[in-house]
Amino acid sequence: MPHTARSDAIPDHAGSAEALGASDIDDETAESGEEKLRSGIQSIEVGFRLLDVLTHEPRAMMLRDLAQRAGMSPAKAHRYLVSFLRLGVVAQDPLSGRYELGGFALQLGLARLARVDGVKLARIALAELRDRLDLTVGIAVWGNQGPTVVHWMESSHPAKASLKLGDVMPLLSSATGLLFAAYLPAGKTAAMLERELADTRRSSHNGVPRTREDVERMLADVREHQAARVEGMLLPTIHAFCMPVFDSTGELALGLIALGHEGAFDIGWGGEIDTALRECAQKLSYELGYSPTPR
Repeated sequence: MPHTARSDAIPDHAGSAEALGASDIDDETAESGEEKLRSGIQSIEVGFRLLDVLTHEPRAMMLRDLAQRAGMSPAKAHRYLVSFLRLGVVAQDPLSGRYELGGFALQLGLARLARVDGVKLARIALAELRDRLDLTVGIAVWGNQGPTVVHWMESSHPAKASLKLGDVMPLLSSATGLLFAAYLPAGKTAAMLERELADTRRSSHNGVPRTREDVERMLADVREHQAARVEGMLLPTIHAFCMPVFDSTGELALGLIALGHEGAFDIGWGGEIDTALRECAQKLSYELGYSPTPR
């Protein structure tokens, strides 16, 4: 007689499902899926360590050096590089065997740069900074008349700076102006600097430069600190920082401004405001494709 399977020999998966409930299974499945999304694909992250090294290295690299910098064995690195070569993400010199970024990596970078709006990114970043430190912050770009304020956000205790969108900042008595004077080509700022120097020579205001040598010392200080600051120079009792944001060519793209009243505004180099604004500017420069080391 043919063998008939006994019903009690079959594992009671259906009963288990009923005991758990359909919604419990759905929840577990969803949680498992979310965990997979969070965990990502580790091999991709490991492989990108090689690309990160090549991104920051100005010259093509031998396999052993590239692997060492990426923290993996040459054999492991080679397996990743074979795939990256096929995709055009890296290229290999047929004579020396050295590796460098490939054509597809360039296309990725260019596509990213074409989509980047520096002012838009800066507005988002400064909004977070304003809320975190309760600062009055702004953005300035170089316009037809000079460094121009294009975005402004007040803190909960606004500085009585009477600044508004479209204001052109002076080169010699504002942190914003000093930053642009320090980093822009001299041809762009020469005429404006001469006009302001003529005015300061007639001014009784302490702290403003009166000679070309004074100006060069102030601009050298900006470049040394990679930021500009003023203490009550443009407006009494108002202190300010301005940090540079550079683009992919190394040119100054915009300046990030933070200001406040003396006594409530940390104007010290290395202080909380300097550090936070500087980190914000450096991240934005990175987003715009800037590399602090020449390639």
